[in-house]
Amino acid sequence: MSALAAAFIVTFMTAAEWKPAKWPVLKHYDSRHLHEIALPLGGIGTGTVSLGGRGELRDWEIMNVPAKGFSTVMQSNNTPFVTLYAKPEGRPSVTSMVAGPLYDDEYLDCEGRPANNFGLPRFDESSFEAAYPFGQVRLADKGIPVRVCIKGFNPLIPANEDDSSLPVAALCYEVTNTSDVAADVAVCFSLRNFIGQDGSRFNTNGRDFWPYGAKQNKNQFREADGLRGIYYYSDGVDQADQAWGTMALTTDAEGSEVTWRTCSKPNHWENALLDFWDDFSADGLLTQRDWPLENDPLASLAIKKRIAPQQTETYTFFLTWNFPNRKAWSQQVEGNWYSQHYEDAWDAARKIVPRIPQLERETLAFVEALLSSSYPDAVKEAALFNLSVLRSQTVFRLPSGHLMGWEGVRDRVGSCHGSCTHVWNYEVATPFLFGNLARTMRDVEFNYALREDNGLMNFRAALPLSEAAKGSSAAADGQMGCIMKFYREWQLSGDGQFLADNWLHVKKALSYAWVEKGWDGNQDGVMEGSQHNTMDVNYFGPNPQMQFWYLGALRAAEDMALAMNDKKFARQCRSLFEQGSKWTDAHLFNGEYYEHRITDPETFQFLDTDDPSTHIPDFQLGRGCLVDQLVGQYMAHICGLGYLANPDHIRTTLGSIMKYNFLPDFSRHFNNMRSYVMGHEAGLLMASWPKGRLKVPFPYFNESMTGFEYCAAVGMLYEGMTDDGLRCIRAIRDRFDGSKRNPFSEPECGHHYARSMASWAAVLALSGFHYSGVKQEMRFAAKPGNWFWSNGYAWGTCQIRADGSARLSVLHGSLALHALTIGEKTHILKAGRGQSPSKAKVKVISQGETLELTEQLTTS
Repeated sequence: MSALAAAFIVTFMTAAEWKPAKWPVLKHYDSRHLHEIALPLGGIGTGTVSLGGRGELRDWEIMNVPAKGFSTVMQSNNTPFVTLYAKPEGRPSVTSMVAGPLYDDEYLDCEGRPANNFGLPRFDESSFEAAYPFGQVRLADKGIPVRVCIKGFNPLIPANEDDSSLPVAALCYEVTNTSDVAADVAVCFSLRNFIGQDGSRFNTNGRDFWPYGAKQNKNQFREADGLRGIYYYSDGVDQADQAWGTMALTTDAEGSEVTWRTCSKPNHWENALLDFWDDFSADGLLTQRDWPLENDPLASLAIKKRIAPQQTETYTFFLTWNFPNRKAWSQQVEGNWYSQHYEDAWDAARKIVPRIPQLERETLAFVEALLSSSYPDAVKEAALFNLSVLRSQTVFRLPSGHLMGWEGVRDRVGSCHGSCTHVWNYEVATPFLFGNLARTMRDVEFNYALREDNGLMNFRAALPLSEAAKGSSAAADGQMGCIMKFYREWQLSGDGQFLADNWLHVKKALSYAWVEKGWDGNQDGVMEGSQHNTMDVNYFGPNPQMQFWYLGALRAAEDMALAMNDKKFARQCRSLFEQGSKWTDAHLFNGEYYEHRITDPETFQFLDTDDPSTHIPDFQLGRGCLVDQLVGQYMAHICGLGYLANPDHIRTTLGSIMKYNFLPDFSRHFNNMRSYVMGHEAGLLMASWPKGRLKVPFPYFNESMTGFEYCAAVGMLYEGMTDDGLRCIRAIRDRFDGSKRNPFSEPECGHHYARSMASWAAVLALSGFHYSGVKQEMRFAAKPGNWFWSNGYAWGTCQIRADGSARLSVLHGSLALHALTIGEKTHILKAGRGQSPSKAKVKVISQGETLELTEQLTTS
């Protein structure tokens, strides 16, 4: 049964109270490192609300657009908040907001309202723990007779894209009675109905958010299928608006007093909050009122329980939503994949909440498998925490299921549209965790964005998809990278039909490089033409960044051509690859690294950059040492295509990148552009010029951006330069410490930047993992340890012992396997009686099964 089918069956199930398991912790943040933490709670393509470092819910981005800092209403005491009432037997009660204290920079404001919910009492101590997608906030206060652990997550299960695309934020408040007597404790969630207000509508001062978009919004208490809660809807918001939809705040609490209010006193002079506070703080119960409705009425849901001394009780809340009218970069509504599976937010709650315990177990299985593996903590953190990009507003799923993405998101709008190929080229989390979604991206590139007449692939796909091929904007790195990515998806899936259905378009995409005066118009295996690229400029002349992408595309196309029995095209690709590889080593490698030989844009003649009288086009690389000059080699290693140039030169180049581009301290570094590394932080520069800088280099040369850094660091890991690679990765993650930056958003041109998911490649490089579904072979490096693996369709662990034996476990999905290689030693399945080893049967290892090399495999 499919996950989606199961979701519909549970419509008729009754929710049982969810009590979260013990969650693992990868990273702990103390009270000095909470300010910027915002852990997104939401599914792939659904939007999110984030759990803040001190326990607040922030960045309400569930209405199809980015909304950093948006708190649903103007900055005030009316933003969403959770409150706690505690009364130990025979002692006074206490009421407090369930969140940590204000930060030092939140005390000053000209109107005396410097932060959200500034006037509510708070806990005095707070800390944050995370192992994405699990976030936990721990609160304590000597003046409050309980301590609280807030737990928030959304299911994230590799190879199960549908159950990882659910519009829900699951929240549990674990309350421990620290007193020596029983206590009555209530937890209340309060949220205004802000439908119609997505954070893009400002009042006159340009800072605060008034409910201008909210109109005739209404709240309704509902009880059904073991759920009780508030259903939020609108009678006045335009149903074509991106911010139109529904929300539900529910609980599955059993054996508890559940009370509610669907509205509060009109908010004149903050009387709404006063009326609520007086009601709840009296006894921890809510009294339904019949006040005149505001456009954005405040609703509250409270759970009250009795807690014995030194015992813990759980208070669970589920926020679900359905906002179907996504436009993204289209002029019309494109819609959301998730929305078509739910009638409204209450329907989503009915179908999702009963499954939360099972979804939590499956998510835990993934996270615990990765955390128990032998990768360094910095690699686990970089790989795991950057998966939050897939849940941010950077990413969405069309109703057809196609995964689309911005490059990143700004505070209020997407940043750089079109699933930009030269940015998304770098990330590898999607294909290795969600193979089906990665294949939808290849479908867009080769079947929608590719022009039939000449093979030009628009590097930004327009919406609707029917318009994607109508542009004329090609990127050399983007288009060549897409060929390598198609090869990767074919290999990981083992789907021969996938290749057969798309082969002509793959050929056409590569052949576009050979058009007259094109990237390689003279077909000598070297890119000399004008090459638009991810630096947002055109390079003139052969350069390593584009050249290695091209060499990788030629190698990938050769293998695919052989699989399609297209021998002539395979020979052409092999010939061009060999010519280009030799030329690259002979003419671009300068003894330390590969450099750019600039040509005249019109004549293609090489320019003498050492001659002061020579006019050099602006925005070139020239003799600079580029951080990602080996990006094509990075992808070739990931794809299992081998070396694209002299291995000694590759290793020397990576050493030079570390030597010239790594700065252990940026405090004396001048940067005329954007700064993502500052002060005494460390990182890799985009480019350095040990042999002399151009007067006007490409724009970003002085910057440092994480996706490019990961590319170089992973290259080092593949070459055995482990200390250097890990130093670069640790430098990145040290910058995202919760105090200065959000650990769950590595920005470039926008928050949650897609290129940051290159971090997953460190998992591949350190373990040496490679899987071919075409040959049904798996490979690991001969490193003793326990290594997490995932091929996009199944995942598990491989324990490699010092004696060379191994135990392969499949924890999710199934794995077809003919051979397993550890280091240089290949093991194949035992041949059946009368069979030669070459005809040995493929073994399918199902979920929960393990394979011992010494018992079930023979050595070849």
